[in-house]
Amino acid sequence: MPEQILILDFGSQFTQLIARRVRELNVYCEIHPFNHIPTIHSEIKGIILSGSPCSVRDANSPDIDLNQFAQIPVLGVCYGAQLIVHKNGGTVSPSQHREYGRAKLSAVDHHNELLKEISLDSQVWMSHADTITAVTENFDITASTPAVKVAAYKVKDKKIYGIQFHPEVTHTLEGKNLLRNFVVHICGCAQDWTPDQFVETTIADLKKKLGNDKVVMALSGGVDSTVAATLIHRAIGKNLFCIFVDNGLLRKGEFEQVLASYEGMGLNINGIDAKEKFYTALEGLTDPEAKRKAIGKTFIEVFDEEAHKIADVKWLGQGTIYPDVIESVSVKGPSATIKSHHNVGGLPEKMKLKIVEPLNTLFKDEVRLVGKTLHIDPVILGRHPFPGPGLGIRILGDITAAKVKILQAADHIYISALRKHALYDKVWQAGAVLLPIYSVGVMGDERTYEQVVALRAVVSVDGMTADWSHLPHEFLSEVSSEIINKVKGVNRVVYDISSKPPATIEWE
Repeated sequence: MPEQILILDFGSQFTQLIARRVRELNVYCEIHPFNHIPTIHSEIKGIILSGSPCSVRDANSPDIDLNQFAQIPVLGVCYGAQLIVHKNGGTVSPSQHREYGRAKLSAVDHHNELLKEISLDSQVWMSHADTITAVTENFDITASTPAVKVAAYKVKDKKIYGIQFHPEVTHTLEGKNLLRNFVVHICGCAQDWTPDQFVETTIADLKKKLGNDKVVMALSGGVDSTVAATLIHRAIGKNLFCIFVDNGLLRKGEFEQVLASYEGMGLNINGIDAKEKFYTALEGLTDPEAKRKAIGKTFIEVFDEEAHKIADVKWLGQGTIYPDVIESVSVKGPSATIKSHHNVGGLPEKMKLKIVEPLNTLFKDEVRLVGKTLHIDPVILGRHPFPGPGLGIRILGDITAAKVKILQAADHIYISALRKHALYDKVWQAGAVLLPIYSVGVMGDERTYEQVVALRAVVSVDGMTADWSHLPHEFLSEVSSEIINKVKGVNRVVYDISSKPPATIEWE
C-alpha cells in the first residue's frame, strides 16, 4: 500500500480538484465521505478536510471527531477550517456579505511552514457564506486578507492548519505551492507515486490476484478500456479474452480500424458484428432514455452470449476510473439522473463474475499518462471521448440504418477536417448530430427538403463542465460546404455554441 493523503469530503464541488492537485505532486491520495472514514493506518501521512455547501452553525451539519487522527497532520480547507475552529471554542459567523471570488493576502506569516514561499499580496480564491470571526488563544493567525482577518491559522503545538480560501482552484495562484508545503514538507510524503511505479505495482498485483484465471472484457476503442486491457494483458497474457461489439452506431470505418489496432497490440480480441440486432431493438424508439436502455440491454445480451463461448471465465475486466468510484459513494449519494451513464452497468449482475478494475484509483489524465508509459499508440490515447451508445444519441428521433449512414459520412468529414487542420488535439470532444427536422434548400435549380446536421466541439478538462470551441469561421465554412456537397440527404449545417452547463455535451 502506498503512502497517501486522506481527503475527507464534506460535499464541496472542489473536492476532486484537491485530489487532482495532490496527485500532480506525485503523491497518492484517496477521497472518502466524512461519514465513511476508513481505518487509519500508518501509510496515511496527512488528512485534508474539504469545503462544503453547509454551515458549521447548522444543527445537522457534517461533523467528525478530530481526536481520531492523533499525531497525523490535518489541513482544513474553507468548511474544514471552520469546523476545526468551531470544535475548539472559536466563533464562526455569517459573512457580512457572501465572499466569493479573488482576494489578496494582506498579511502572511512566512515563518509558518504551510505558508513558506507564499507571497504577500498573493491572489487566493474565496467561496464562503460564513467567516471565522474569533479563535481561541491556542490558535495562531497566519494569514489575512483585507476582508477576512482569519484567512489562515495554525493550532499551537500541533500540526493542524486551516485556510479560508481554496488552494486547489487555479485562481489561487500559489495554491500548488501551499499544498506542496503541506503534503511534502509537513506530512513528509516522498513524491514517488508515478505512472511508472503505478504500472509496475499494478501488473504485479494483477498477477497475484488473477493467477491462471481467465478474464473477459469488453473493449470500445476508447482510452480507459484500452489501458485497462493492456495492464491485464501484461499480467496474464492470452488468458485475457477481449470482445469488441459493432453495435452499428460506431463512426465510419471504426470497427475495422479499432480491431486492427488491438490486434497490432497483441491483444486476444474477437470482433462481433451485431448491427442488425441493435437496429431491431431500436426500431421506433425516439425517447433518449428508451434508446440508451435498449442499446445497453442489447449490448449485455450480445456480450453475455459471446462470453459464454469461453470456458471457465472467472473475472470481468472493466475500465472504471476514479471519478466513477467517487460518485458512487459521494456524500450526497449519486447525482440526480440527467441521463443514464455511458458505461454499461448490468454486466456483473447478469454474468455472476468477479470484477477486476485496474484503473479505479486514477483520474482521466492519469490514465493517459499510464497509457503513455505502456507505449500505447498516441492516436488511441488522444482519441476524443465517445459515448457508449455512440451515434445512437447523436441521431435525434428514431434510428435507422440509413440515418446512421448519413451521420457517419458527415461525422467523418468533420473529424477528418479537424485532423487535417491540426485542430483535433485542441478540442476535448467533437462530433456531428443529425437533427429530426427538414429544411428547404436549393441545389442547382432544384428545391430540396432535406435534413440538418449540427456540429459540436467543446473544450474541457474532465467533461464535468465544458465550453464551446471557437473554431475558425473559415474552417466551419469548409466543413459545411463539404458535408452539403458530399452527403446525400443533408442541405444545411449549423454549429452548436452552447456551454455545459446549461447544455450537456451530447444532445441526448
